[in-house]
Amino acid sequence: MKKKFLFILFALTAITIQSQTHEIGFFVGGSNYIGDIGRTNYIYPNEVGGGLVYKYNLNPRIALRGTYTYIPVSGDDKDSDNLYRQKRGNLFSNNIHEVALGMEFNFFDYNISNYKTTFTPYILAEISAFNYFSPSEEMDSNNTRLKNKFSYSLPLGIGIKGRLYDHFAIAFETGVRFTLVDDIDYTTDKIENLNFGGTGNDVYMFTGISIVYTFGRPPCYNGLAE
Repeated sequence: MKKKFLFILFALTAITIQSQTHEIGFFVGGSNYIGDIGRTNYIYPNEVGGGLVYKYNLNPRIALRGTYTYIPVSGDDKDSDNLYRQKRGNLFSNNIHEVALGMEFNFFDYNISNYKTTFTPYILAEISAFNYFSPSEEMDSNNTRLKNKFSYSLPLGIGIKGRLYDHFAIAFETGVRFTLVDDIDYTTDKIENLNFGGTGNDVYMFTGISIVYTFGRPPCYNGLAE
């Protein structure tokens, strides 16, 4: 029994080693924010951002991923469809630096070394930590001191990816970040001039394209090798 257990463990380890493959690359795209100022469209990029991505493919359906993303966000009440916001006329801009870890779940088997499995839609789920500027104290009626602040969000997204050329792959992806804060747009009830009456947490989006280079041992997943 012990020998059978060791054999199975060895076999599983060997499959994992043979099937491992890495992807590293960059992405660029557009970002937008949904909160107390400006538009409320979920996908309406109005700023340009980008970042770096690393993926480790556990098997043809699941990949672990880590990303760093620079996400500028801004809002202007003049662009809103809400008449109250248009008359109010507030605007803001902020810069978000985000680090996220999570997983991709492929709809189809994905392995760019096999021509039958070089394309798939996917969904993703992550946990992220991000840094941004938050209002700290009012200096005078026209100036507010800002501070660096860290918080967390839950990024969820959907995308489509496939082989581009040789070891290169391309992906189109859009994702929403549900945050735990309401001051990305500098809204706060601690400063009267910045109390916009918002009650919901801020949300920000990123939609873009990525190009990755695949390296490591050639994948050899069961059922995919010819």
